Amino acid sequence: VSGYQQIFRLDKENHSKPLENPNTDIGFCGRILVGLSLIFLLITLPISIWMCIVIVKEYQRAIIFRLGRLLSGGAKGPGLFFVLPCTDSFINVDMRTVTFNIPPQEVLTRDSVAVCVDALVYYRVQNPTLAVANVSNADAATQLLAQTTLRNVLSNKNLAEILSDCEHIAHFMQVTLDNATDDWGIKVERVEIKDVKLPPQLLRAMASEAEATREARAKVIAAEGEMSASRALKEASLVIAESPSALQLRYLQTLNTIAEEKNSTIILALPLEILPKFVNT
Repeated sequence: VSGYQQIFRLDKENHSKPLENPNTDIGFCGRILVGLSLIFLLITLPISIWMCIVIVKEYQRAIIFRLGRLLSGGAKGPGLFFVLPCTDSFINVDMRTVTFNIPPQEVLTRDSVAVCVDALVYYRVQNPTLAVANVSNADAATQLLAQTTLRNVLSNKNLAEILSDCEHIAHFMQVTLDNATDDWGIKVERVEIKDVKLPPQLLRAMASEAEATREARAKVIAAEGEMSASRALKEASLVIAESPSALQLRYLQTLNTIAEEKNSTIILALPLEILPKFVNT
């Protein structure tokens, strides 16, 4: 477990959730106001009933406040529910998964290389009550935290680790963000490293290095091929030296190959035995 997870764990131990046991008691004056609201509702029926009906969609939940306090029972919905006029207010919370594209972040890696990295974050509201009452804007807070977490994580990595271990970095960011946003009622489902942009000078240097590596490998392969060919020729010469007629057969085979490729060529074959006489003279 790395340092970021330990920091978030200690922070969660030191700060308790403010809405684990919310106080829903509205007091004596509040009960009087609620009673007056009910009387007003009964007097103005059936017109007032349309002011009390609230419809929440399948992917939404409603957080109801009565005289500024959270109504017991948690989030309402989906479907139809009632609110009292003048005393109740509600906030709709979207429970669908939100996709956030982290803007490109200029990061200096541990080996002093400047890279530009952007990522995708998938998150959703898991507890609508905490998302409304514990943070002023859960979406904005999660997105800002994702940006800073990306910069902090990548600044402790080498360039080679960033390029080759993106999946591990994304998983570590997902766990870190999920732990940090737990008190906000946010569930971070997935983090993906979208792109890693390198400076043009570094790209040219890496391309030159890769080209030099391929050239060196090609030269080694060519040298190994020449070595193998020379050994084969040496073995062939030893076989031909054991049988003088084999050299004549090889000579005739070469003439046959030339005749197949260039039919218009006229070849005069001379016995190999007369060549030493010309050499000696």
